[in-house]
Amino acid sequence: MSTVPLKTSEQLVKMRQAGRITALALQTVNEAITPGVTTAELNRIAEAAIRKMGAVPSFKGYQGYPASICTSVNEEIVHGIPSARKLVEGDIVSIDAGAIWRGYQGDAAITVAVGNVSEECRRLICSVEEALMAGIAAIRPGGHIGDISHAVEMVAQRYGFGIVREYGGHGIGREMHEQPRIPNWGPAGRGLKLEVGMTLAIEPMFTLKGSATRTLMDDWTVVTADASWAAHWEHTVAINEQGAEILTRA
Repeated sequence: MSTVPLKTSEQLVKMRQAGRITALALQTVNEAITPGVTTAELNRIAEAAIRKMGAVPSFKGYQGYPASICTSVNEEIVHGIPSARKLVEGDIVSIDAGAIWRGYQGDAAITVAVGNVSEECRRLICSVEEALMAGIAAIRPGGHIGDISHAVEMVAQRYGFGIVREYGGHGIGREMHEQPRIPNWGPAGRGLKLEVGMTLAIEPMFTLKGSATRTLMDDWTVVTADASWAAHWEHTVAINEQGAEILTRA
């Protein structure tokens, strides 16, 4: 559905509700993040919130993934598996969540400071959120995927942070990951032409240093190759005549 525009307002209504549920679940998890909480506890909170609102966690069982959210701490970029690990003062944690409501998907992520963190980490977190909003602001009917990519890259360059190049945004609709792939770098004016009705997940990821990654032995958790810390933000959006409507805003 991402590359084929939505055909009915009913489909968009379902996408809005899936997005809203995802956003509210993330909000609930955010409020629970404190030194001493385990990432497994955050996972239980998220799943309970999603199911209470009548949806299904889209991550649980997806290609064998064992949890309802991803919890990526410090040098972990994406796909961190919740566990008995306790968050400690000074950590940063990226929470990625998704929900399915009546066959349609919402997908969003936030990065949260655990207590007091370094000024450098606060800049990193804020820069990725800024890049997310810049990418969304670059969306226009008749524009191109590259416009989003370029806007994200410009923010990273301005702050001097590394860009994760192996992972990025994607189309979303009935499936969590659909075409097109949306890189977080590259020239404007290139790639798929944007149309009203397309639904996309915009997903920048920055690091304090390099862009190289590796995957841990659990076959899920992606970390920075140089152990520098990373941050990750994401929204699901629908393209309209004016630009983009953010569907995963609480």
